[in-house]
Amino acid sequence: MPRNTLKIAIVVSLLATPLLSACGGSSAAADEKAVTVYSADGLKGENNDGWYDKVFADFTRQTGIKVKYVEGGSGEVVQRALREKSNPQADVLVTLPPFVQQADSKGLLQKYRPAGSAQVAAADKAADGTWTSVVDNYFGFVYDKKELKQAPTTWQELLDGRYKNKLQYSTPGVAGDGTAVLIKAIHDFGGEKQALEYLGRLQANNVGPSASTGKLAPKVDKGELLVANGDVQMNYAQSKTMPNLGIWFPAAEGGKPTTFALPYAAGLLTGAPHSENGRKLLDFMLARRQQEEASSIGGGFSARTDVKATDANATALAGLMDGVDVFTPDWNGIEKNLTSYVEAWKSATGS
Repeated sequence: MPRNTLKIAIVVSLLATPLLSACGGSSAAADEKAVTVYSADGLKGENNDGWYDKVFADFTRQTGIKVKYVEGGSGEVVQRALREKSNPQADVLVTLPPFVQQADSKGLLQKYRPAGSAQVAAADKAADGTWTSVVDNYFGFVYDKKELKQAPTTWQELLDGRYKNKLQYSTPGVAGDGTAVLIKAIHDFGGEKQALEYLGRLQANNVGPSASTGKLAPKVDKGELLVANGDVQMNYAQSKTMPNLGIWFPAAEGGKPTTFALPYAAGLLTGAPHSENGRKLLDFMLARRQQEEASSIGGGFSARTDVKATDANATALAGLMDGVDVFTPDWNGIEKNLTSYVEAWKSATGS
């Protein structure tokens, strides 16, 4: 869920100081009451009212540790951390699959099992403790409820001429949700070849590449687009201020709507300059109260299996997922083949 350029937001601090440029080994940096988070977008509210906004403010109030927040695309934040690997500038990385697996494979994450991570399902965390989900989420699409009286139901409907220049999805390989379009198409159409053939045909209606999934929902709400990709947590949160935004899940012709988990996965960066503060923040994000607020404030799903939210958002989200088949991608296999998948998509779509 990227942005075109990385956006730096000092979330809780009142200090207008730049990001640290000192190396992680200095005692001054290690002793500073700060923690820097590189994250995919979606959890910070459009009006500073998102899950991150509440969690970071509460964390600072309780610990005195200021949170410095850097937002970018799911792949973009990993690439930034990779460029800084010899001189890390951040402490905590939050991104989506398969980019968290990519970060892990490149040695960017150190082992740390936050308090509460034992209650996270095995599929939502690394077996060796390098990352764990902090908010669960699912891939989805959005549509304009004002212009379309009912949501589309199948992929095939999107080939209709009414969607010409009214459909857009974010870029696979750059955006987590854009990569998810490719993953879901491969699953729903029964293979890479069939999925790429379809996406090649869909290109006739596609506005073009977008580095930001988060920027597509406002276009749908305003009627500039009829359909775009997204994810349940981000789009549900956006729908509170975007009344024309509806969420749906494409199905193959004659099949049921499908989706898959696309959690926000967090890990402690190797060589983090404020590693102890990073550990404290990860513990805090997985604490019971913050996990209960994943739905009530964030519009998402708790990562902990022992937290059963009962707020109005949790009830609405459960209803939204009713009747949707959830499959589990082979994330390690996808991470290994991601480059070839993206190159094949570029070739098929002329992107």
